[in-house]
Amino acid sequence: MARGGQSLARVAVAVRAGAAPLWWSGIVGAAVGTVPPGLTGRRIGLLAGAALFLVAAAGVFLARRGRYAELAAGAVRAARQDILQDRAVTARAWRRARRWWLLLAFPVAVGTSFAVPAAVGLLVAGLGAGLWLKAVWIGRRESADDRLLWVCADRLAQRGGPAGRHVTAYKATGIAAGDAAPGGARRR
Repeated sequence: MARGGQSLARVAVAVRAGAAPLWWSGIVGAAVGTVPPGLTGRRIGLLAGAALFLVAAAGVFLARRGRYAELAAGAVRAARQDILQDRAVTARAWRRARRWWLLLAFPVAVGTSFAVPAAVGLLVAGLGAGLWLKAVWIGRRESADDRLLWVCADRLAQRGGPAGRHVTAYKATGIAAGDAAPGGARRR
């Protein structure tokens, strides 16, 4: 029986990959969205947007935390044959699989500003902020456990991301493995 390795992607990098595109699409969309007064007026649009920002950030941050913790607790040590994917490759693959959603975020944020100025733009920015906060939470967990969490790269392209139903287990390595720090940020 031949042994083969798997290509592994960092869990925190996969979570963090959508944060920047959503954040900047939302912020720029909200800024452009404040130009037209809209049907509700700028003040109501900005207040609604602020509420949507907080709800979206909290919702994304809290979603599936139990599933992430369960998979992290059962993580097994990565095999010597496993290949660790670079941070840039993981982020590019995640964004490529969801490119149409990421590209639609900005036009939708600007288009809806004619009804409710800046609200949807701040909602999209809240989604990005929630993803970033979740990546930071995963990074703190990695630092506390002194191990990095990895998922099979083939499973990331499937629906549900790194904590979806199709992911059965995480693998773990030492804290110095890979090119990303705990939480998915670039290593300095």
